[in-house]
Amino acid sequence: MDPLAGSFVDTRKNHGKQGRFRPVMMFSSIILAILTIITFTMPNFSMTGKIAYAFATYMIWGVVYSFTNIPYGSLASVMTRDIDDRAHLATTRQAGSLGAQLVTGVAFIPIVMLFSEADGTINAHGYTIAAAVMALCGVLGFLVCFLGTREHIQINRSVNAEKEGIKDYIKVVFTNKPLGAIILLTIFTISAMNTNNTMMVYFCQYNLGNIHLQPIVNGIMMGSSVVAILLIPTLVKKFGKKNTAVASFIIGVIANGMNFVLPTNTVTFIILVSIGYVALAIPNGITWAFVSDVIDYGEWHTGIRKEGITYAAFNFSRKIAQSLAAVVSAAILGLTGYVGNTAPTSETLTGIKGAMTLYPAFALAMAAIIIFFLYGLSDDKYRQIASDLSKGKWEHGELRK
Repeated sequence: MDPLAGSFVDTRKNHGKQGRFRPVMMFSSIILAILTIITFTMPNFSMTGKIAYAFATYMIWGVVYSFTNIPYGSLASVMTRDIDDRAHLATTRQAGSLGAQLVTGVAFIPIVMLFSEADGTINAHGYTIAAAVMALCGVLGFLVCFLGTREHIQINRSVNAEKEGIKDYIKVVFTNKPLGAIILLTIFTISAMNTNNTMMVYFCQYNLGNIHLQPIVNGIMMGSSVVAILLIPTLVKKFGKKNTAVASFIIGVIANGMNFVLPTNTVTFIILVSIGYVALAIPNGITWAFVSDVIDYGEWHTGIRKEGITYAAFNFSRKIAQSLAAVVSAAILGLTGYVGNTAPTSETLTGIKGAMTLYPAFALAMAAIIIFFLYGLSDDKYRQIASDLSKGKWEHGELRK
């Protein structure tokens, strides 16, 4: 659905102060909130009916999610072309992302447990109520974004006036080398982050021997990351986006590697996993600024501006990474003989620890190599591209009439 959602927002015309992206984002977020509650509601069907219901509601949810996330993700590219401003935008977006992970990671299950039965059995309605609380928070967040942003960059209508076909879309995406590098980068970074988040509950329950440590570790780890990403604008201004990302990845590799080698200890684990997560959160935040830059590069390189379809290609890589994280987590648990609610073997404990530490170390090492060698869009080169675009120029001449 991402390419279809991207194509839809690309073909929209500006509607005064509302712009192209903001109205779609706001309307879709309301529908998404309703579907979130429905997804966490299970009618009293047979098992076959329950599986069909879960499949259908989640698929519909995914469709609407694309029409919410694509315009939201494309919005930053038409708000400003200033590098420092984009660094601030990337910081606030990553702060919101980590803040959401922090809230759901710490508060969702306690809300569910408020509605448990006297014998401790979880009441299914607890999930619905918890989802409703999160859905309301989501709509309010999108409302703040809708009211507090403007699409300042006016796109050359002569570019968008022509009807582009599938060849033009292929040209925009597949000739954009910096976009290709960001897609590869994201596959490794997001899979590392999701594997970390997935395995945390297993590590706390079995390796640390206390599942109640999970919200505490998440709170420290993600809370530290929220604070650390506030440094992104300063780091980018002093060292540049690319150098900051590479340095962060190297620090993450070292922290995760040490966490695997050192004997399992609650204190050292929390310290090192927090350092590793911070080292992952900072470049993940910078990635949002990279995406805005590669959208402008695509216009400069081809003469065709397609924010939605470009962001959709990037966002698809995040979904691939999420799937990869699920495969990595399940495969390691299966290969090391994990059986739920039974005493783990030493091989299982090593596998869980490896998934928590070694895979993120490997993924961040690959990300550092990709961004250093394959991403050729430096800040200085981007400034020249932004200057050309403001003058109506592109790589091979003037923008198409």
